[in-house]
Amino acid sequence: MHDRTHAAAAIAHAASTERDGETPSSAARSPKWAKYHAKMAGEFPSPFRGDDDPLARQINTFVEKLDMLRPEKGGPAFLGKNPALTYAYPDVKNITVPQAMGDLDQVLDDVVKLFEGAPNWGNPLTMCNVIPQSNTAAVVASMLSQVFSANILEGEYAWNVHRAELETAGMVANMFGWTPVNSGAIYTYGGGGCWTYGLKYGLTRVLKDSRDKGVRTDAKVICSQQAHYVQQNATDWLGLGMDNIVHVRTDVATNQMDLGHLEELLTDFAARGIPVATVVCTMGTTDASAFDPIALVREVMDRHPNPAGFGKAVLYADAVVGWSWVYFKDYDFDANPLEFSERILPVLRRNGEAMRALDHADCVGIDFHKVGWAPYVSSCFLYRDATEFESIHRRGADAYLQARTPYNPMYYTLEVSRTASGSLAGWATLKYFGKEGMQAILGGILETKYYLYDLIRSHPDMVCVNPDDTGLITLFRVYPEDIDAQVQFGRELSDPALRSDLIKHNHLTEAVGNKLFEWFRSGKQIDGKYTPYMSFSTGFRATTYNRDGTDDEAVVYALKSFPMNVFITPETMQWALHCVAAARDEVLER
Repeated sequence: MHDRTHAAAAIAHAASTERDGETPSSAARSPKWAKYHAKMAGEFPSPFRGDDDPLARQINTFVEKLDMLRPEKGGPAFLGKNPALTYAYPDVKNITVPQAMGDLDQVLDDVVKLFEGAPNWGNPLTMCNVIPQSNTAAVVASMLSQVFSANILEGEYAWNVHRAELETAGMVANMFGWTPVNSGAIYTYGGGGCWTYGLKYGLTRVLKDSRDKGVRTDAKVICSQQAHYVQQNATDWLGLGMDNIVHVRTDVATNQMDLGHLEELLTDFAARGIPVATVVCTMGTTDASAFDPIALVREVMDRHPNPAGFGKAVLYADAVVGWSWVYFKDYDFDANPLEFSERILPVLRRNGEAMRALDHADCVGIDFHKVGWAPYVSSCFLYRDATEFESIHRRGADAYLQARTPYNPMYYTLEVSRTASGSLAGWATLKYFGKEGMQAILGGILETKYYLYDLIRSHPDMVCVNPDDTGLITLFRVYPEDIDAQVQFGRELSDPALRSDLIKHNHLTEAVGNKLFEWFRSGKQIDGKYTPYMSFSTGFRATTYNRDGTDDEAVVYALKSFPMNVFITPETMQWALHCVAAARDEVLER
């Protein structure tokens, strides 16, 4: 008791001298740790209401400082004034923790400096990938989760914050056509987490003793040639092994899964007594925005069930990129209340119909931080049958956690420390945008995308290489000025005699893409204007004479315009093509 009383007295004395002003004599009476303790009390958010909360003050100060990194209108697509990396690898790791306590303002100033040169996702010149600027509601909601550290592992530590995850399950399930009260959702660490949950669902359902005895059977995971590379992460980390990934050929024109090849695979596996854990339909690839025919895939799976003794394979829809087209599933295209152009209405209808088939999936992965305009990371794994999923993955109770509420995902989630930031960001986005808000953003960006498509067609030395894709991305190639790009690309795509031309112009495409990145990173200006931040794909599709994908060089490289913010205009697109031509000319001069 004496020690505790002494400690309390020391803290109280240090706090009073910190508040009232120390003198040499008073300071001597307080141990150094107690003075640090008193100072730190002012560096944490106050647990009580007050006139001068340190958290509110510091957030206001440093958000303003962060805002100062934004350029003036017409400025470059990076933050701050110095676009260069300020560290050398691996020397940057040669650092130690300081001995003395630092100054809070200085530390936060150092944090702000870390954003120097970072991409500015809201700048209209930024069109490099599926990385959007975050909407205000989601940013604030995500930030609030950090203030009170709601842990959505279980109900006692989350309390009503759990409604964000539960109501996400209901709202999105309604859009999918599932029964909302029977569905479930888990916000997780990214699209890779969704893929991993989908595969684990299949392993647990198909290999019924795998949770206790481990994965001892080479069950297969089937996905298309266009599936995301996270397939390797999931199979590797779950112990199934990357060799058990089986690729279904894709159609060279649509990039969709070949149903005939899928049927051949399932027939063969059934005949040999080999089970399939999960079949993955990619519902919107990053580059080609391809949608696998998931309703027809379900029919093929139902005709070819797993051999006796194994459970039913899981059908997982990897919709992390394409999910938000579900907002057009029930859009009134005849009345067209948002007055989209006749040009994009068929595209919106086609995308909405593709997402209508999500009701055939057992589980779906979606990313709010992709085509949902929410901050990283806000991925959500949704499953149709909550009773099955949660029961077959259930673990026993822990001695120090008690079920205080009816919702306790601690019993079946992969993560056992779960921040609420993603769930609040996704939930806030759903409630704030509503259907019409999301439809307007998607449709508006699509209008700009097709403006770019028409603009490319007006340039004889350029060709759009994904004209039939219905996503937000435009993939195109630029050729030397004396070449008819449309004719040349058509021959490179279909005639093996032009394989060497294809490869030569692939190298040109890559060189132009690298030149544009060099200009973006150096802050280069052309005619007094900054250049765009674009990217390129090193093989978004194979040629028609390389359908099996065995020829690594007979693939199509393409420059990439992925407009993901509401500030991009037709003028931005005109400028982007001007810079592409200028980069091409500089590359060819060397």
